[in-house]
Amino acid sequence: MQTILLVIHIALGLALIAIILLQQGAGATAGAAFGSGASSTVFGSRGSASFLTRTTGVLALVFFANSFFLAYISGQSIEPTSILEQVEVPAAVVEEAEIDLPGLPGGAVTDDLPMIPE
Repeated sequence: MQTILLVIHIALGLALIAIILLQQGAGATAGAAFGSGASSTVFGSRGSASFLTRTTGVLALVFFANSFFLAYISGQSIEPTSILEQVEVPAAVVEEAEIDLPGLPGGAVTDDLPMIPE
């Protein structure tokens, strides 16, 4: 479920980028006011401003709702998981493990080490 929502989220982000880049800048409408052929556009004589603006608003609303839903889903994990908790070490390996310390014969840890005065 989370993977599907993440794919939709990425698609919405790319669609938002495309729709925003299709829109004209604020200064581009001044040329259309003086008869530069804006009446023969695909979106009508008013241009694409209202259609693209509404589409941008709807896509942004769906994008933000999807963001909140993804955040809610990811926060629902009951226990924090760690990589260290996922690794299972057999008990035989833990009991037979020896610590290799330099200076000791064979690397074995012994309890009869001389005390070092402080």
